[in-house]
Amino acid sequence: MHSAQELVSQIKALASLPTVYHRISEQLDSPDGSIVEVVKLVAADPALTTGVLRLVNSAFYGFSGKIDTLERAIPILGLQQIHDMVLAMSVSAVFDGIRPDDMDMKRFWHGSMMCALAARGLARAAGHAAAERMFVIGLLADLGHLVMYQLVPELAERAQRRSQSKAEPLHLAERAEVGCDHAEVGAALMNGWGLPDCFAEIIGAQITPRLAGSLTLDASLLHIACQVAQADRFDEASSEVVARIEPALWHNIGLEPTRFSAVREEAELQLAACIAAFFPRLR
Repeated sequence: MHSAQELVSQIKALASLPTVYHRISEQLDSPDGSIVEVVKLVAADPALTTGVLRLVNSAFYGFSGKIDTLERAIPILGLQQIHDMVLAMSVSAVFDGIRPDDMDMKRFWHGSMMCALAARGLARAAGHAAAERMFVIGLLADLGHLVMYQLVPELAERAQRRSQSKAEPLHLAERAEVGCDHAEVGAALMNGWGLPDCFAEIIGAQITPRLAGSLTLDASLLHIACQVAQADRFDEASSEVVARIEPALWHNIGLEPTRFSAVREEAELQLAACIAAFFPRLR
């Protein structure tokens, strides 16, 4: 049996976030944080520069007119937005070379992007002030599964089969077979990377949002967004998925269950463009 911390300690030996991300984080956290300095940091990384410009000009943001320089892009987006954008691109780059034999990486990132788009859509509908951050948290929410399939693939697959054969919730099957569930592993990874505390707290509580304390609203948003991604993956009817979501979660976020279908449809429409923007090499 394995703990989440044990698994993450192994994956950290294989993958760490790039220095540029941490230096941008320092600028964001500093009272003297400078957009000029962030422009220099991003400009020093050609791949990151290309990614930021590609993304800011994509349908994801929908700005009118072409934005062709970092000097224009970064002030428009702001330091927080650049921080989260660089984080998302850094994570995709870190895991680009990690391709577990038993995991379809195209399907994995498609599902993660669906969750991200749904989290942002729900947050916007709920009037959440940090809708763009919820996008990034949604994108990272399932990384625990990627870690498990990389390090303990037989146990992860056994948990999947157990869940299907016994109609047992996957997280319970994972705890029985692996020793921890994907949410716990994801939270441990966020902490191991030194990301803002809210990332670990929300991702760790995605299965049981009430455990997030003051971040229950955010965790409820993520829980429902994960259900959107699952509905898309298994081609389930929205009505079937809504029926298994606790009414209290809709109350937490201040939305009606009828919002689910609209959020799902919007995410599906945006999916291809966002995959192209964030994961241009994904085939």
